[in-house]
Amino acid sequence: MSRSGSSFPAASRLGVNIDHVATLRQLRGTPYPSLVEAARIVETAGGEQITIHLREDRRHIQDQDVVDLRKSLKVMMNLEMAATDAMVKIATKIKPEWVCLVPEKRTEVTTEGGLDLKKNRSRMAKTIEKLKKAKIKVSLFVEPTVSVVTQSHDLGADAVELHTGQYCLATQGALGKKSASRVKPEFERIEKAARHGVQLGLHVHAGHGFDYENVRSVAALERSDRSALIEEFNIGHAIVCRAALVGMERAVREMIASIRAP
Repeated sequence: MSRSGSSFPAASRLGVNIDHVATLRQLRGTPYPSLVEAARIVETAGGEQITIHLREDRRHIQDQDVVDLRKSLKVMMNLEMAATDAMVKIATKIKPEWVCLVPEKRTEVTTEGGLDLKKNRSRMAKTIEKLKKAKIKVSLFVEPTVSVVTQSHDLGADAVELHTGQYCLATQGALGKKSASRVKPEFERIEKAARHGVQLGLHVHAGHGFDYENVRSVAALERSDRSALIEEFNIGHAIVCRAALVGMERAVREMIASIRAP
């Protein structure tokens, strides 16, 4: 079921991932572009959350960025991180509104898939407990399957962020000849997992690979009360790429329009 018309309750919010603003800075080791300034522009444009991934190899976001943004943000902070003791220590000190636990490999260009909750159940449970004790809401970055969403609920997560990478690659033709045939089943996987999450009482978020077109169909999914099925989208690369051409404020406003008027 999809939303229609121009007015509907509980629209999805946009979390803007500004990692790649930091990537530009790290390429040359310059003091610019400023992440604080980028976040301010996102706020002005209507973004409701700033998402950053503090990776263990510090390839883009740095520890001081997290500190500076926490002090300056007027919107929520969503800190993506691996479930390690070192990262938990940083998170419980900074106290972002949300932590999203993600898998991490030093050799990957970007996150390649969702968490393996079955294999890492004990570590995840302990990490979630520590973060929630610090009054930080916890999201788990997972594959869009009913079984993994159930595992996330059982572990005590507040939310799941569904990994939408395969759907997005299919819509962009990046899976070769099988791209077109994969769009519908990948979309249906996302919808089924999201509906299951809602039934369990989880917050349902989504992210990875979205652009200004492929986000529309997912954003159009709704609940029985016509509110958005997926309450939050975390999008970064497409926005930063668009911002290089038209500026950050316009790039964010255009993405909000894609999400809220699909």
